[in-house]
Amino acid sequence: MTTITKVALAGAAGNLGSAILQGLLDAGFQVTVLTRNASTHSFPSNVNVSPVDYDSIDSLSSALKGQDAVVSTLASLALSNQIPLIEAAVKAGVKRFIPSEFGSNTLNEKARQLPVYADKIKVQDALQKEADAGRLSYTIVVNGPFLDWGLKVGFIGSVKGKKIDLYDGGERVFSTTSLPSIAKATAAALKHPEETKNRAVYIHDTAITLKQLAAICKEVVGEDGWTTNYVSVDEMYNNAWAELKKPQPNHNVFVFGFLKTGIWGEGYGAHYERNDNALLGIKELGVAELRELVTNVAKE
Repeated sequence: MTTITKVALAGAAGNLGSAILQGLLDAGFQVTVLTRNASTHSFPSNVNVSPVDYDSIDSLSSALKGQDAVVSTLASLALSNQIPLIEAAVKAGVKRFIPSEFGSNTLNEKARQLPVYADKIKVQDALQKEADAGRLSYTIVVNGPFLDWGLKVGFIGSVKGKKIDLYDGGERVFSTTSLPSIAKATAAALKHPEETKNRAVYIHDTAITLKQLAAICKEVVGEDGWTTNYVSVDEMYNNAWAELKKPQPNHNVFVFGFLKTGIWGEGYGAHYERNDNALLGIKELGVAELRELVTNVAKE
């Protein structure tokens, strides 16, 4: 495969997208951001901006002409938009497609059964079909929950709010990665196109238990005032299914229930013992570096 230099980024305005945009620019790629026609978001002056209609193959393929790769960080409610984006990438002659995965191990058979990943599986199937036909190659980035963001907004735990949920006691090891490291690894995957062709790459900043992470957080912000909830994964999983079956289900209940099951449940492949950190230049964080990360989250 020839060198990848020009990259189109879809979904650049979000938390992950903005981090990956910076990572691509830092790595020296020429970046074109795909935006919806109605978007008013601004981007750095060294970024090309191309308004597109995600419902139009012609609009998308026109924007992708001359691009070597597409990176998608489209949000969960827009994941289905990647199907026409893949078709447009093939039509435009794009070489590599990195879909909006950037989370749990959806290559794990048990995780693939969780309904919250249905759209991601459809995208994987579409990419595999194109890869089998030799029309497009792909790389899937698997990084676990966002470490810094997850501690900031309370998905993993709340550093500022001094609150954490321990799933099944918080003893299971899981892989987790910060947004800057995900961005660095994504850019590095494009720098190593042959080694990352048509496969998933696994990365993490750390593999840790919730109990261990909670201890580090308490060292940083103090042990007083913490709320610890003990949650049964099986109960959370069953509640998510019960909610999904309702005529008007609560999105937060079933989506987060399934997502957290895939991270902290048993057998979902959430600990990446074999990973691509070395290939992609990701250095595993030690305890001192984890303390520094938590300190930075607490200051935000």
